[in-house]
Amino acid sequence: MAKRIAFIGLGNMGSGMAANLVAHGHKVEAFDLDTAALGRAKLAGCGVHTSINAALDSADVVVTMLPDGKIVRSVYQNDVLKWAPRDALFIDCSTIDVASAHAVIAMAGTHGHPMVDAPVSGGITAAKNGTLTFMVGGSDAAFAAAQPILSAMGAAVVHAGGDGAGQAAKICNNMLLGATMVATSEAFAMAEKLGLDLQAFYDISSKSSGQSWSMTSYCPVPGVGPVTPADNDYEGGFTSALMLKDLRLAMAAAAESGANVPMGHRAAELYEAFVSAGNAGKDFSAIIKTLRK
Repeated sequence: MAKRIAFIGLGNMGSGMAANLVAHGHKVEAFDLDTAALGRAKLAGCGVHTSINAALDSADVVVTMLPDGKIVRSVYQNDVLKWAPRDALFIDCSTIDVASAHAVIAMAGTHGHPMVDAPVSGGITAAKNGTLTFMVGGSDAAFAAAQPILSAMGAAVVHAGGDGAGQAAKICNNMLLGATMVATSEAFAMAEKLGLDLQAFYDISSKSSGQSWSMTSYCPVPGVGPVTPADNDYEGGFTSALMLKDLRLAMAAAAESGANVPMGHRAAELYEAFVSAGNAGKDFSAIIKTLRK
């Protein structure tokens, strides 16, 4: 059944997600501080608003896609809980720290709102194509309510567990992604120094025990494997700044939980240095540049 959905946060990911909700017949009322983002949302068929309370008016569902936990807490505390209808379902798709996810869901619960944390995996292309993977934390009832909305934006919607479990799954997943991209990049860099043809190495390793998503779906070497940001001078895709954000969240979670993550820790160090060197906007697969030196 079509819903009236307030969509807050129309960045690279949010814009595609909102457009897919419209394509599935939902009435989307969008808000963002960026007027250009609002313009794109309007072209996609969203109603657009320059005040968050107008977007939230009469919403059945509120979806947020925001930069960090501090902003998520602020938006829910100061705006969403103030203006959203009493029975609205809340879905936060931001990637934030687990503690913030717990805090916001608890806040929503005290006001009678079901809520899930539902961070995504798949990147900008998957957001546009509606093929994202959602990792969802929340009660069984909240997940059941959110699933049809999330399915309009993604190909896989997985209930990871209780409140905050979606964020925990996302942090673990992206720590693994960061570490495997580093390992994939250093393998290609070493293969090159040993005189191997990189296409030949790909043909071997992609069908052998060294195979990984970082190699076969997102190869960091231009001209090898499927088309990736490496073929566009590492522009587009998932920026190194965003990978560093996720690795920082993972390191904080590891410290809080007492998890031993030496590979994740080293990946975080390498991306810290890479971003600090002026590469924040480059795709995270561009880390191979530092390993080729």
